[in-house]
Amino acid sequence: MADIIIYHKPTCSTCRQVIKLVEESGQPFTAINYYEKTFSKSTLKGLLKKAGIKSSEIIRKKEELYKKLNLQDSQFTDDELLDILIKHPDLIQRPLVQKGDQAILARPPETVSKIL
Repeated sequence: MADIIIYHKPTCSTCRQVIKLVEESGQPFTAINYYEKTFSKSTLKGLLKKAGIKSSEIIRKKEELYKKLNLQDSQFTDDELLDILIKHPDLIQRPLVQKGDQAILARPPETVSKIL
């Protein structure tokens, strides 16, 4: 059985709820604060591929930086958006949870049950 990896921000209440749900499941997991250990482009791209989502789907659209960088304009390629997300981790929806070949954006927290 593959271990679970939770990519999170410690101050995020949704992330804390997901960690609690995984702890309660008794399954082994690793929590990675992606502010301290930043995503590599290949890691983030791989997570999104496993989750079946595009980089544009994990952008936090309510962040001021979203407007400041004009991310609402669709002129950015998926690759360019990945670079922006890595440079500005506040723009990443969280938490991202991986287990083997599966990954999900665990929003709301209960969706983590899909891979437990």
